[in-house]
Amino acid sequence: MLFGSRAKTTLPTREEALPGREHRVFHVPSTHEVLGTPLEGPWPQGTEVLYVAMGCFWGVERIFWKLPGVVTTAAGYMGGFTANPTYEETCTGRTGHAEAVLVAYDPTVTTPELLLKAFWENHDPTQGNRQGNDLGTAYRSAIFWTTPGQEAAARATRSAFQGVLTEAGRGDITTTLAPASEAGPFWYAEDYHQQYLHKNPNGYCNHGPNGLTCPVGVANLPAQTDVAPPSAEHAGPRIP
Repeated sequence: MLFGSRAKTTLPTREEALPGREHRVFHVPSTHEVLGTPLEGPWPQGTEVLYVAMGCFWGVERIFWKLPGVVTTAAGYMGGFTANPTYEETCTGRTGHAEAVLVAYDPTVTTPELLLKAFWENHDPTQGNRQGNDLGTAYRSAIFWTTPGQEAAARATRSAFQGVLTEAGRGDITTTLAPASEAGPFWYAEDYHQQYLHKNPNGYCNHGPNGLTCPVGVANLPAQTDVAPPSAEHAGPRIP
């Protein structure tokens, strides 16, 4: 750790944040390793984009690339101040970014509600600036929307899932809800972070079904079960 624990658990102001740079200093692949689609676009007409943060982006990205209707996913940094940040900089907590995942999807095949159902059911949104053993503002929970429909879904599913959490004796949701325009640019992460768990099937992941179901409309679909929680062998904290 390059700085004290307080620096990693307290968001910096714009003035305190690392300065960043004008251009990206690393390579980002053009094609999604699993889906074979453009990582940075262009995507088919009508494609919508939602950004989510729920801890380490390795496991988050895998959850979403498996869902029907998803065109592409990408790991990156969002919600901070530093332009073109690196992974090492983000880990210090001094960029203000959360590890985030871009989810581009076909709205004729899936909906924001179904995507956010997977979001709520596969992490603990009550932990503040951490997710499991990963501690710091980079691991906070957030939803950044780009359409009015996504905003409505974010607010409705948050309210619904809070009811489920309360009934189960859990705490209050700490997830940030904000428009992507307010959160700032999504900065793509380095090559080796993209589709990391496809390239490294036994890599670290602390995501999986939390055992609670997020009600979606009248369907009240069952909890997601296709992403297994980490095994004991790989359940330790990821060290920056």
